[in-house]
Amino acid sequence: MFFPGSNNSQDTSGVVLVPTRFVWPYGGRRVFVSGTFTRWSEPVLMSPVEGCPNVFQAICGVTPGFHQYKFYVDGEWRHDERQPHVTGNYGIVNTLLLTRELDPVPPSLGTDTHENRMNMDVENDVFQCAVALSGGATQEATMAISEADVEISCHRISEFLSTYTAYELLPDSGKVIALDVNLPVKQAFHILYEQGIPVAPLWDSYKKQFVGVLSPLDFILILRELGNHGSNLTQEELETHTISAWKEGRQLLYGQVDEHGRPIEKRLVHAGAYDSLKDVAVKILQNGVATVPIIHSPFRDGSFPQLLHIASLSGILTCICRHFRHTSNSLPILQQPICTIPLGTWVPRLGETNGRPLAMLRPNASLGSALALLVQAQVSSIPIVDDNDSLLDTYSRSDITALAKDRVYAQIRLDEMSVHQAIQLRQDSSSPNGFFDGQRCQMCLRTDHLLKVIERLANPGVRRVIIVEAGSKRVEGIVSLSDVFRFLLGLP
Repeated sequence: MFFPGSNNSQDTSGVVLVPTRFVWPYGGRRVFVSGTFTRWSEPVLMSPVEGCPNVFQAICGVTPGFHQYKFYVDGEWRHDERQPHVTGNYGIVNTLLLTRELDPVPPSLGTDTHENRMNMDVENDVFQCAVALSGGATQEATMAISEADVEISCHRISEFLSTYTAYELLPDSGKVIALDVNLPVKQAFHILYEQGIPVAPLWDSYKKQFVGVLSPLDFILILRELGNHGSNLTQEELETHTISAWKEGRQLLYGQVDEHGRPIEKRLVHAGAYDSLKDVAVKILQNGVATVPIIHSPFRDGSFPQLLHIASLSGILTCICRHFRHTSNSLPILQQPICTIPLGTWVPRLGETNGRPLAMLRPNASLGSALALLVQAQVSSIPIVDDNDSLLDTYSRSDITALAKDRVYAQIRLDEMSVHQAIQLRQDSSSPNGFFDGQRCQMCLRTDHLLKVIERLANPGVRRVIIVEAGSKRVEGIVSLSDVFRFLLGLP
């Protein structure tokens, strides 16, 4: 028999048992855990974590393989909705996959759990108490995964994406907004803010076709241009300067012209309704864009195009999660800790010289420096950290539209407003449609499974998950949507 807390990792019959920590972080008076590893007949009493009375833990001996488990809280069977779960013989149960024997569980946590609380509300109190426990069933050591399991998982996901089309992305109901290229930039700025959308396709009524996309990057570049002393675009001209004039002016500025000095007409990156999800994802990745319009024409010549939807990688990831919701155990890679997968950008560890530095800013940095970094680093958001590099919040490209409220953009200087003030403005200026609600920074631990990272990236408006150190929230790395898709699809 295995006794919780024992150093024995093998029972008398010679079967390998892996000491595994289970956590229930939602309170109760008496909490038990039971599952296939106890044959559902011997519930294990869980103990409250010192300093966190609402968090219960137990260490059980578990054989390598696939297991199901539930918690028995004050006389009621419950499961942890934040951990992988399926519908089984005992209702909805959590799942656990152990692929090999792990090292013994390290000593239990210390009691100092409140020293590193942030001033800005990034997560709830459950994260503060249970962060170092990494959720439900935590495997403290690094698991290895075979190349065959990786190949199987990626092949199944790629096969699904190749089978289903962009029609899977269309909501049951909703609206898609397009802007005329002859609209003033200022008016377009306010429309995006008021409608709570980050991007909008551009319609040319003369050509009778969609010709481009207006994105937060355009507004960032416009505001930076207004902030330059040599700018030819004044605040007054912004009131009447059209989107078309801005786009053409930008092409002239960056030398995107033909031999006659005319702006080169760029083809709109878009997808068709019958394109596979894989083709849509590859198109987004290869063109370095955040979204592509889904456009359908009932005629072969492409006339009378219909705008059906705006496709994004997060929407495609939602389709993956929905399709494999009850069969996630068929994808071993999803149960793999992200620190063991060649995924994302990580802060170099002591002695390492091959790591790339992460783009991060302090809250007192100017908004101008934040916008410059977003453009130069070609990223969608920047972690905002304290002096110890502990995560406070993030500032995203799409947050720029918050400056549209009450024409704030016309009343500030980018180098005089701090990032902290801009974030506060974002929180105070949430659009009526709640777009900014999806922009809260998303965190994970390096020991969290890929499934958890994918679920968080599938949230609308989220394009990066910040990997933080347990307890201190010190930033350790970043995993983006493009990182995940390049890995799953085998793209460079």
